[in-house]
Amino acid sequence: MASKKQAAQTTVAEKTTKTVKATAPVAAAKKAQTAKTATPVVAEKAAKVATPAVKAAPAKVAAVAPKTSKVTFVLPKEAVENAETVAVLGDFNNWQNGVVLAKQKDGSFKTAVELEKGRSYEYRFLINGEKWENDWAAEAYAPTPFGAFNSVVTV
Repeated sequence: MASKKQAAQTTVAEKTTKTVKATAPVAAAKKAQTAKTATPVVAEKAAKVATPAVKAAPAKVAAVAPKTSKVTFVLPKEAVENAETVAVLGDFNNWQNGVVLAKQKDGSFKTAVELEKGRSYEYRFLINGEKWENDWAAEAYAPTPFGAFNSVVTV
């Protein structure tokens, strides 16, 4: 009978071992879940501290975004004298990298530029990269330090 008791003890030991083995992964999983839960909470607190500064900047930029309006610049055929190229330069592009006007069927040159509303801009046309010309239909003219006048448009 001793062998039966030993067999019974072995069976109980096996059951205990199986129970311990089954319990150990569950406990390990709970610890892992607890660890996983604890880590994001810490990360969220760190993210919440940095997030308001990042979110505040785009909101201010969007609120300050100016409204624009399309302004059409036209230089008549009589002003261009068989020009090959005409560009418009002014305050809106810092008098550099002129916006090229397209030649029209009637011989005039024309282009459109998006400008911020509520402002006045000084501008001039540059013909063939060497001759400056004012807009004959400008709203106004402003004197320059060079003894000439710039055309003025108010948007």
